[in-house]
Amino acid sequence: MATSHWTAPTAQTVTSRRRGAVLERAILDAALEQLGTVGWNGLTMEGVAAAAQTGKAAVYRRWPSKEDLVADALKAGLPRVEDVPDRGSVREDLLALCRQMREAMYSRSGFAMLSVIHECDAEIAQRLHSVIIEGVVQPGVKLIQAILQRGIERGEVWSGAVNAYVADVIPALMMYRSKVCGSEWSERDLEEMIDQVMVPLVCSDRD
Repeated sequence: MATSHWTAPTAQTVTSRRRGAVLERAILDAALEQLGTVGWNGLTMEGVAAAAQTGKAAVYRRWPSKEDLVADALKAGLPRVEDVPDRGSVREDLLALCRQMREAMYSRSGFAMLSVIHECDAEIAQRLHSVIIEGVVQPGVKLIQAILQRGIERGEVWSGAVNAYVADVIPALMMYRSKVCGSEWSERDLEEMIDQVMVPLVCSDRD
């Protein structure tokens, strides 16, 4: 049967139009999408190539292993927790930050991150978790410390509250309940965590 010049382009034709950073971005996006839908265990280099509409050789040339590909995909795509405006109250500031962290967790990249946390074995997880900690957890911890420091300057928070243990409480609880309990974080959950854990912890009169 004769073909028309209007025939839809094949995957090979589409691929030929993409080079360098554009193709790499498509592959990384496909890896994140696959992590969020089929998870770490279901993700394959072939599946990522198909989703990116490229050949698997193009994937293997850039990333020799699934672990390498996922590490770069997470680095490129993990959601960033932004600065929190000063609302004049440590409770409101922490609650606003928790909402940002929740949105990050349930974004496409966040679901990809959770699949890595849930499914990877210890050896692979060690490297990938370091990407998550550096990209998401540490920035969140720094913002918590900044919020607590503002509270100290207002006289609302006790002077010893800005330490690594206190700042780890929120990320630890959110990750624990998501990973171990499989729980989502509703607005009520966030408020109860702040009101029943963080406010009593940091706003007690200890000085």
